[in-house]
Amino acid sequence: MALSSACFQVPTLLLIPSRKQLLHTHHNSQLQRHRRTAFQTCCSRRSSPSEPTQKENEVFEFERLFSNLNQATLKREPGSLSSAIVLVVGTTVGAGILAIPSVTQESGFLASAVTCILCWVFMVVTGLLLAEVNVNTMCELGSGGVSLVSMARRTLGTAGVQIACWSYIFIHYALLVAYVARSSDILTNFLGIPLWESATLFSLIFGCICYFGSQRFIGAVNGVLVFGLIASFAALVAVASGNLHWDALLQANFDAVPMSIPIITLSFVYQNVVPVVCTNLEGNLSKVRTAIVLGTAIALVLFLVWNAVILGSIPNLEMGSGKITDPLQQLQSTSGVVGPIIQVFSLLAIATSYIGFVLGLADFLADLLKLPTGQNQPLPYLLILIPPLALSLLDPEIFFKALDFAGTYGVLVLFGVLPAAMSWSERYSSSSPAVKLPQLVPGGRLTLSLIIGAAGCVIFSEIFENFGHP
Repeated sequence: MALSSACFQVPTLLLIPSRKQLLHTHHNSQLQRHRRTAFQTCCSRRSSPSEPTQKENEVFEFERLFSNLNQATLKREPGSLSSAIVLVVGTTVGAGILAIPSVTQESGFLASAVTCILCWVFMVVTGLLLAEVNVNTMCELGSGGVSLVSMARRTLGTAGVQIACWSYIFIHYALLVAYVARSSDILTNFLGIPLWESATLFSLIFGCICYFGSQRFIGAVNGVLVFGLIASFAALVAVASGNLHWDALLQANFDAVPMSIPIITLSFVYQNVVPVVCTNLEGNLSKVRTAIVLGTAIALVLFLVWNAVILGSIPNLEMGSGKITDPLQQLQSTSGVVGPIIQVFSLLAIATSYIGFVLGLADFLADLLKLPTGQNQPLPYLLILIPPLALSLLDPEIFFKALDFAGTYGVLVLFGVLPAAMSWSERYSSSSPAVKLPQLVPGGRLTLSLIIGAAGCVIFSEIFENFGHP
């Protein structure tokens, strides 16, 4: 489920690190003094002429960048690593998992498993690059809750901000269209009503929850949905694994791998909560790295198990036909027990993602339109709910198309090319800070070039495939 940073309260930054360790505050008088100087910068963009040359590139080592303080008690409330891991897992496991068997059936489980692992490595690296730039930006600006737009503005300037904004909007609208289209199909099968009624019902119910609900209410609803998601996933694995065709899991067609990369990459999206993780963990780079790597690794295991259960439960899958079909529908038609479980799991996965993306886009549009903060405005929600509803009704088969376009032209730009470009500017531009924080991703220019090159190759190959043929 994709949760936006709008769902979390950003703490005030009160502690600034020294060169080798943080200043720890224990008395109220010191807390009050640090409150008055809360938003000082911890790293200077320019080194003093009197500083020795050999110290210009010295790396800061610190336990944490700042302390999260309770505004009422002024007591430190450190972020929980386990909570950060759960946040990453929940954000990664969303509606994208539904499309994985459809795009991997051509390549088979063995080849798709290799592809999933490679895409996981790619997305882990880009997430760590985002975290690295985020912590450096917090260090320079002296404030927490730094957004992707602020990171792009600092490292890439106006052009980077434009790319980040339009990619962000494109991804969110494409996925909302996909979610409404798929949910309306499920509800139509459940309730026996027309597609336009089910699509409107889904949009209205969850749109109202996001607009009228308090943060606590939305959190409670989301918690119930997540619990149901986990329970239905466990039930599906338990029921379907008894009919696995183990020889089907050994099939591999690596020629069909490229067509699955955009949607698999999209399924691993969690980078929108990296700024939240960095703030909640007080800029502790070691904990941030652990949360990202372990959280996405858990999601990887779930994806592999899900893909194995679905592909291994369907005998005689046609490979090489060149046409995307939905193995979930095939499995539902052949098993009366598995079908309802798949529909419940699918609807819950869509609902959790839909809530997160609506809240995130509403917050983004409100900021973009310069609307007053502190209360929900109807205009952003109208702009969010109506266009995806209309597009999903114009083309009921738009689910896979929207996911493919979002994965290729949105995710690979916003969470592929952009993090590497920002990190390149952060590390190697003439205006980069004299004193560096530890790097989360080794390899220097070679690693960054490989990230940009890999994302670019997939993007251009998809452009050629979609528009290069007469």
